[in-house]
Amino acid sequence: MEGIATNFAEVRQRMEAACRRVGREPSDVELVAVSKTFPVSDIAEAVKAGQLVFGESRLQEAEPKIDALPASLCWHFIGSVQRNKVRKILQKFAVIHAIDSLRLAEYVNGIACELGNAAEVFLQVNVGGEASKGGFEAAVLRQEIGKLCALEHLRILGLMCIPPAGPDAESARRWFVSLRELRDELQTISGRQFSKLSMGMSGDYEVAIEEGATHVRVGSLIFGHRSRRVEGELG
Repeated sequence: MEGIATNFAEVRQRMEAACRRVGREPSDVELVAVSKTFPVSDIAEAVKAGQLVFGESRLQEAEPKIDALPASLCWHFIGSVQRNKVRKILQKFAVIHAIDSLRLAEYVNGIACELGNAAEVFLQVNVGGEASKGGFEAAVLRQEIGKLCALEHLRILGLMCIPPAGPDAESARRWFVSLRELRDELQTISGRQFSKLSMGMSGDYEVAIEEGATHVRVGSLIFGHRSRRVEGELG
């Protein structure tokens, strides 16, 4: 499994180089290693290499991994959130990356209240207006941000997006810029600070970092290509 350690080191180096190009501190960007479909043994190799934050998109697949690995690891839920699994997701994961509607946010807030904690979440924005993808439309989010901020057991970290597919990494730049600008606008509207941006995956994470990403979701560049597709494809 030397490949995983080597891959991890290369991704970190490229992240640091992207930060240097725009005058950012590498410590300002969190690498979420997307481990969906990969076994515990692969994740353990990444842990040995120094990675502590992992992303999973299916609760049923993630639970045995989380239980088998050190409790010191931090797990991010990066898949579509089903209401009947919210309680267990909140118990197993530190962060949710894909709150895509006010209705879902209200439900998560209610479960978090019952559990006596606050859910740390990103609001997913459908930046390209694609029917095949979930997420808030920008106009709707502008209208509803006040209601979202009023949810006492929801800690909104910032915004998340999956840009439309393009021919190369550079084609995603305008979508990352639009997410950052929307985040800045929502801060003005709400008077709240949303300091985080979850954007950038294996094919475009360097561009995302250049445009302000604080969390990048990288899987295949660390673990290799997956043998099957997974719902959501957020990393």
